[in-house]
Amino acid sequence: MTVNSSATLVATPPLSASRAGLWWGFLGVVAFSFTLPFTRVVVDGGAMSPLFVSCGRAVVAAVLAAAALAVTRQPRPQGIQWARLTIVAGGVVVGFPVLSSFALMTASASHAAVVIALLPAATAVLVVLRGHERPRPSFWVMAALGAVAAVAFASVQGGGFGRLHGSDLLLLAAVVAAGIGYAEGGLLARELGAWQTISWALVLAGLPMALLTGVSVIQAPPTGTPLDWTLFAYLGVVSMFLGFFAWYRGLAIGPMAQVSQVQLVQPVLGIGWAALLLHEQLTWPTVLGGAAVIACAGIAVRSRLKTPATASRQQTR
Repeated sequence: MTVNSSATLVATPPLSASRAGLWWGFLGVVAFSFTLPFTRVVVDGGAMSPLFVSCGRAVVAAVLAAAALAVTRQPRPQGIQWARLTIVAGGVVVGFPVLSSFALMTASASHAAVVIALLPAATAVLVVLRGHERPRPSFWVMAALGAVAAVAFASVQGGGFGRLHGSDLLLLAAVVAAGIGYAEGGLLARELGAWQTISWALVLAGLPMALLTGVSVIQAPPTGTPLDWTLFAYLGVVSMFLGFFAWYRGLAIGPMAQVSQVQLVQPVLGIGWAALLLHEQLTWPTVLGGAAVIACAGIAVRSRLKTPATASRQQTR
């Protein structure tokens, strides 16, 4: 049975395949971990507007995606797959980049990590609802502890939530959008392929994002230093395109609910990059908090999903 087979939606994959899914998922998370710090840099100075950054990077990725699909002569999606691709595009191509970019105008990258740390839990819930996976109770316990640890860790760095700000609402909406896109994209990747799924979603969103990019250029022409443009290029080529190759491949191999928890290490990596590249202070609470988040994520991803036989026996009791 191949990775792309839709028959793998419920069955637990072999241990070797599960490990491959986790490694691919982790590679995607490493690529994504630079997104918040880099976005904060390019929008903070005002050289590029949040609308230009979020939509322009999608246009860059859409051009690459269209070229890859054309060169490899990929078959077009059929029927309902187009509607499902619209959901993916709305979540990860439009929703998350736009909402998070506007939030980072006022929120620091550390504070944003507080809210974005909720994404693995949101993805796991949506995977269960959409993909019919049934994790064991131990998975949910460790996933919940991991989310709490990630939020507590990032809260120390961001100074806590305090009262709910507009940027927090934008980030919460971004979490929901990304969770929906990840869950649907992971399922669709089993039918179309991992990189094909994000590529078709990017092409589908390419025209509206290009129009919005044009509007942003008219309203506030982007300037920026060579460093700003380099970071923008990373956001378009890696965060918006190549990173999804690995991420959706990991979700397609699955189990999706487990692979989604690898993203718990993203706040740790993001703040680590901020300390290394932006010279933000790295303290002992950061080190200990990061260790706690990684430990919870590691235990969660090792929790095996119920096999169909096990689930059937429990239902008959």
